[in-house]
Amino acid sequence: MNETTKIDLQALLADIGPAIAEHSARHDRDGTFVAEAYDLLREGRVFGALVPLALGGGGASLAEMCTFLKDLAKLCPQTALSLSMHTHLIAVSVWKSNKGKGGEAMLGKVAKEQLVLLSTGATDWIDSNGEMIKVEGGYRYCSRKVFGSGGPAADVIVASGRYQDPERGARVLHFPIPMRAEGVRSAGDWDTLGMRGTGSHTLMLEDVFIPDDAVALDRPSGQWHPVWNAVLTIAVPIYMSVYAGIAEKAAELTRRALENKRDPHVESLVGEMENALVQATLPWLSMVAQAGDLTLSPTLDDANGALIRKTLCTNAAKLTVERAMVAMGGRAFYRNQPLERLFRDVQAAHFHPLPEHRQLVFSGRVALGRDPITAP
Repeated sequence: MNETTKIDLQALLADIGPAIAEHSARHDRDGTFVAEAYDLLREGRVFGALVPLALGGGGASLAEMCTFLKDLAKLCPQTALSLSMHTHLIAVSVWKSNKGKGGEAMLGKVAKEQLVLLSTGATDWIDSNGEMIKVEGGYRYCSRKVFGSGGPAADVIVASGRYQDPERGARVLHFPIPMRAEGVRSAGDWDTLGMRGTGSHTLMLEDVFIPDDAVALDRPSGQWHPVWNAVLTIAVPIYMSVYAGIAEKAAELTRRALENKRDPHVESLVGEMENALVQATLPWLSMVAQAGDLTLSPTLDDANGALIRKTLCTNAAKLTVERAMVAMGGRAFYRNQPLERLFRDVQAAHFHPLPEHRQLVFSGRVALGRDPITAP
C-alpha cells in the first residue's frame, strides 16, 4: 500500500467474500477459528484499512469500514465480529492521531506489517480487573481477560489492569502486551451458543512484565474518564455493524424463500420482520453518522447516545431474525439452515458494552444530570 492507493473495501469483499463464506459453516459447526478468512483479510491489507494513507494504510473512512463489516457479516458473522474488535482499536487510535495525541508509529506498524490487535474490553470497563505490582522498570501483571476475539491470529493485546498506587490510590493502567510475551496463554475455552468461530478464548495473563514506557493511559479507578466518551462513540457503531448485517441477511433469506408464498399470516410476519429491520438499521446509521470522520470531540452525551442506540439496534436485530424464523416455519429450526445460525449469532449482541440493564441505569443517570457510574 502506498500513499496514493486508497483501499476499495467493496471490491475486495466481492473478491474474497465467497471464499470466506465457504468455510463459515464448518467453523461454526466445529467451533474452530476462522483462520482462512484472516489469511485473506491480511492479504487484502484490511487490518490497516482505517490507517490514513500518509501512514501507509488504506485510508478508508469509518462509514466505509462499518459498511464493509455489515456486508461481511452477511457472509460470515464470526469473521466480521472478530475483525470489528481489531477495527475499533484502530479507529480510536486514528482518532487520537487526528486530535494530536500521538500513536502514528503504532498505526504505521499495523499498516506495514498487518498486525492484528486483540481487545480485552469486556473486562477493561471502569474498574478493570487483575493486579499490577510495581517492580524495577515496570510492573508484574496477573489477570484473566474474557472474550479475546481473534486471539488465535492476534499479535498484540490491548489491555488494562488495576494498580494500587501508594500515593494516589486505586488506578487503572492501559498498555499493549505482545501476544507471545512470557506469561500469556489462551484458556482454550471458547465453546458457545453462537459466534463459535471467533476464537474468543479467555486470556490468562500470569506474571506478565509491563514496562513503564508501555503504559499509554493512567486513570483513576471507579471514576468516569473522558476517554470513554471517545471509545464508546467510536467503537459501538463498529461492532454493531455486524448485527445490522445479520438482520439484513435474515430478511434477505426470508424474502427469497417466501416470495411465492400466499398466506396472510406469513405476510403479516414478514411485515413485522421488515418493521424490525428498519428499527435496527436506523440507530445503526445514526451511530455511524455520529462517529463521523474520526475528528469529533466526543462528549458524555455522545457516548450515552451510542449506548442507547446500541440497545435499540440489538433488540431490533434480534427481533428481525426471530420474526424471520417464525415466518419461515419449522424448517428454520434445523441446524442446516442459515437462519438457525443467524439466530444464534445475533444473541451475542446483548453482551457487548453495555448490556441493556446496565445501559438503562447509565442513561437514566445521565438524563438526571448525575455521574453515569457513581452509586447514589
